[in-house]
Amino acid sequence: MTTFKAFWIEQNEETKEIKRGIRTITLEDLPPGEVLIKVHYSSVNYKDGMTLLTNNKVVTKYPMIPGIDLAGEIVSSQNQQFQAGEPVIVTSYDLGTGHFGGYAEYARVPSNWVVPLPANLTLEEAMIYGTAGFTAALSIKRLLDEGVDPNKGPVLVTGATGGVGSLAVYMLSRLGFDVTASTGKESETSYLRKLGAQSVIERQTLSEANTRPLQKSHWQAAVDPVGGQTLANVLAQLAYNGTVAVSGLTGGVSIPTTVMPFILRGVNLVGIDSVHCPSETRLAIWSFIADKLHDPEQIKELKSVVPLSEVEHVLTKITAGTHKGRTVIKVK
Repeated sequence: MTTFKAFWIEQNEETKEIKRGIRTITLEDLPPGEVLIKVHYSSVNYKDGMTLLTNNKVVTKYPMIPGIDLAGEIVSSQNQQFQAGEPVIVTSYDLGTGHFGGYAEYARVPSNWVVPLPANLTLEEAMIYGTAGFTAALSIKRLLDEGVDPNKGPVLVTGATGGVGSLAVYMLSRLGFDVTASTGKESETSYLRKLGAQSVIERQTLSEANTRPLQKSHWQAAVDPVGGQTLANVLAQLAYNGTVAVSGLTGGVSIPTTVMPFILRGVNLVGIDSVHCPSETRLAIWSFIADKLHDPEQIKELKSVVPLSEVEHVLTKITAGTHKGRTVIKVK
């Protein structure tokens, strides 16, 4: 019987306290699915960090193996579309929240969750991107579809040292945009400039309450993984017909705004869902990343790599707000 390591979490039904740690399990412990994958790499996202919090609303059942991303090699498949030995990516859906995820040496998943690895990406590079990169690329594609153009003015990225933010700065700069990065970590200005930011502003300028429904316009568009008061200020500062793609809620779920930006400046607010978007969209976005956005040298600026044994430490850093860039978990 094959045994392997996994980062396992359980919840005490009375106290709701989360117990976690590395555990040895077997293939028989894995949930049903048509595709068995030997996991080489996973990554760390804000949602992964939330799985360790008491009374979190992310995990839908226990026990659970977190990790909403994985990249690895197919061991076996009941779907003839996939063959043993094929390198693949799995992100989002219920992975790591309602279905055992990527923080294990093996994973078994439904075949419609599986995406073939693009030819010019390695498994490790795919996890530097992961859900964060997929979300950033999906946001940027929506902005492009709305007519956002490098020649029409600067683009703002909020939460710029986080996973989505860092990758959005990098990706937009690759496409020739003048990028303004917003961060609460002044010490990371040089890091953001290395990723391609032309200017860096303090998070406080966007996170403080402002009673003016319209403010001076600064950006033609924005990528916002923050939400809350920050999003309200971004909406009030967009140029005429500007667009903001929102994908996160680290700054709160409520938006204290008015209809003024929408009816007086014609701004657009588009929502980005990376969890349940269809397979054809996933294939298109991963191709967009690999063909238009990928620089194997520059992407290294974003990554750190740690073994599975250190995943808990990184998860606590991401919820504490002390994490930056992308951490790849070397599982294999």
